[in-house]
Amino acid sequence: MNRIQRALEGLLERIDTPAPIVLADVMQDNIDRMQAFAARHNLDVRPHVKTHKCVEIGRRQVKAGAIGITAGNVGEAEVFAAAGFDDIFLAYPIWPSGTKGMRIRKLTESTRLRVGVDNVAAINALADAMGSEPDRLQVVIEVDCGARRSGAPAEAAGNLALAARKRGLVPVGVFTYPGHGSAGPDARKRAADDQDAALTTAVRSLNAAGITPEVVSAGSTPTVEFATSSVITEIRPGEYVFNDLNNTRLGACTEDQIALFVAGTVVSDWVPDQVILDIGTKALGREGSPQIGYGSIAGTTAVLSKLNEYHGFLPLPSGDFRPAVGTVLPVVPNHVCPVVVNFEEYIVTDSTGTTLERWPVDARGFLN
Repeated sequence: MNRIQRALEGLLERIDTPAPIVLADVMQDNIDRMQAFAARHNLDVRPHVKTHKCVEIGRRQVKAGAIGITAGNVGEAEVFAAAGFDDIFLAYPIWPSGTKGMRIRKLTESTRLRVGVDNVAAINALADAMGSEPDRLQVVIEVDCGARRSGAPAEAAGNLALAARKRGLVPVGVFTYPGHGSAGPDARKRAADDQDAALTTAVRSLNAAGITPEVVSAGSTPTVEFATSSVITEIRPGEYVFNDLNNTRLGACTEDQIALFVAGTVVSDWVPDQVILDIGTKALGREGSPQIGYGSIAGTTAVLSKLNEYHGFLPLPSGDFRPAVGTVLPVVPNHVCPVVVNFEEYIVTDSTGTTLERWPVDARGFLN
């Protein structure tokens, strides 16, 4: 019996399903391991809270040595700022429409707020939103390193930083996201090399514009192992706190480092060699494919083959694994981030399943 199965055994009759279960000891090991990695390579850790959206977990990351947090939108930043976090990087090309300009301005009153930008139009809009005090807002220029998502060409970083300075904003550095490192195990190192090249070019561009970058920020969990270039000053991993099946397939973590699973109950077994679990897309999200499945049962070779909103279809492999109706099973998700947003709280225990706490998913539902 592996640690996930053992923990679930200790929780039976004390939880309702489906429920996200966090192994606090495994999670803490993940936090400490990332912090130790950063210390060895003279890097700051600024974890992305979109993975967990939980104030208690963010506090543990900061207590372990993180210099601040990364948020994905204004709402997330507001939740954590209200909880006392005072160093927040919004690593997203924010457009300050509606009430966002006012909200960003208010955030700068209580936090050191940094916001990602990758175009002049957003720079001007943010400066307008800050009114007579644009220098309260720091901006970090986002550059593309091959993920082809948001981010300007690396050689444009200096001109964008000058445009921000001209409007009274404070350009403090550059960041990028090597999302193409999730394409497969061999892609991790290549994406990290692309990241290094893009950030190096961006730093040169800033220096040529007469701006010395204070921060050169890299991500992500799949590529962080290779984010050791001397040009990088901070890393922004998110998924490392829990890990998931995708990261095990990529080689970015081991199965023993997975700290979150979802407990689901077998509720039907009429179809031969298949059972149905009370765990569908509204619990697990839609991450997966027919080839890899939609989540695995810890300690077995069984994987969910299909999800409806409330139904998980589990074909039974040959052998002795034949869970009866009423059996509670531990489902390890492919991608942990979409799971978190579906629940109001975590069930928190340890690898023995003896303790039980409930931590709110504080920033759940905050998407703008």
